[in-house]
Amino acid sequence: MAMEGSNANAEELAVGCFLSIKTTFGDEFQAQVITFDRPSNILVLQEGSKSGPRRNIRLLKANYIKEFSLLGHAEDPLDVKKCFLDLNTLQAREESAIRQAETDAERIGVGVTSQAQSIFDALSKTLPVRWDKTVIVVMNEVRVSSPYLPESVRGGTPAANDRVKKVIEFERKRLQARSSGQ
Repeated sequence: MAMEGSNANAEELAVGCFLSIKTTFGDEFQAQVITFDRPSNILVLQEGSKSGPRRNIRLLKANYIKEFSLLGHAEDPLDVKKCFLDLNTLQAREESAIRQAETDAERIGVGVTSQAQSIFDALSKTLPVRWDKTVIVVMNEVRVSSPYLPESVRGGTPAANDRVKKVIEFERKRLQARSSGQ
């Protein structure tokens, strides 16, 4: 059956229906209707017929359905008596994602050049680093200030100081070679 805009028979888009769908982009797949949001004209589909804890969910604007055919009817896939969400696992995943996002955000310098960020990133590959405003702090003892040259390295043991200087020299040469090669 061809689909024109959102004029599809409501029964054929009813929750639980299995459909074979061809999109205007050339995709072909089978999916079960989880819900259809009329105001936005968006179908929420569960791809395939597999069940279990992990499922592929697809949001598809109904305008992009070239044609579809009804394969059959099934029960509501979100029936609360049969649908189980492990809220503890979901909450743990959310907390982990938030912690990771906060860690990632701390690794981005504020008010520094892209070259300074590249030097920070190069140091972070082998050494523990953090930003203290615009100063790179390595191993909680070595400090690298703008303009982030080997001469800008202060503090720490001589061995730590030399290691940081070598990484900075190498990264600056690499950045220079990349910019002159373009």
